[in-house]
Amino acid sequence: MDELNVVGRYVKILRVEQGLTQEQLAARCNLQGFDLSRGTLAKIESNIRQVTDIEVILLSRALNVKVAELFGEQPYILSR
Repeated sequence: MDELNVVGRYVKILRVEQGLTQEQLAARCNLQGFDLSRGTLAKIESNIRQVTDIEVILLSRALNVKVAELFGEQPYILSR
């Protein structure tokens, strides 16, 4: 396996779906105390940088999604 993380592609998909630039998402992360530069985010999205478990949690918070969505799981929709 050549990829160093599996969440990078989903971070990018979710970021683009939300209309955010890498700079904007990095700023959201920084507001949470997660020191993340645009360059580091680019490496995560390109699967050339590893991501720690706490970084996955902080990225999910910055994107306002469940952690599972960063692993490709679809959000659950409850119906009656």
